[in-house]
Amino acid sequence: MMSALAEARSAASRGEVPVGAVIVAADGTILARAGNRTRELNDPTAHAELLAIRAACGLRGSERLQTCDLYVTLEPCPMCAGAIAAARIRRLYYGASDPKSGGVETGPRVFSHANCHHAPEVYAGIAEQEAALLLRSFFAAKR
Repeated sequence: MMSALAEARSAASRGEVPVGAVIVAADGTILARAGNRTRELNDPTAHAELLAIRAACGLRGSERLQTCDLYVTLEPCPMCAGAIAAARIRRLYYGASDPKSGGVETGPRVFSHANCHHAPEVYAGIAEQEAALLLRSFFAAKR
């Protein structure tokens, strides 16, 4: 999660919402890391999770990451939760909950739907305070 937090801090320094994500292989090797780039790329889908999933899939040469874990600083939104399910990510670790836009344990709870083909093991609250502080500080500075 420390690497994901570093990606979130980097995103904030670029003026992006500070969310960072890291994909880790079963042996502990980091396959991909990313921070939000929606503003930089003018792409509403350039969330940290999707960028990391794309990079890891490219590295692996497969659309499936069933032996990999995803660490992300904020509860994934419904779009990202759908991508996590499609990539068959083994475990999801996330920091801060997102009561406004979350899609895992708040909001639509994507992995709980009968039509969800894969649900990862989910571990919430990892480095939650630090992740939440990054977000609060970022948005406080914007107001």
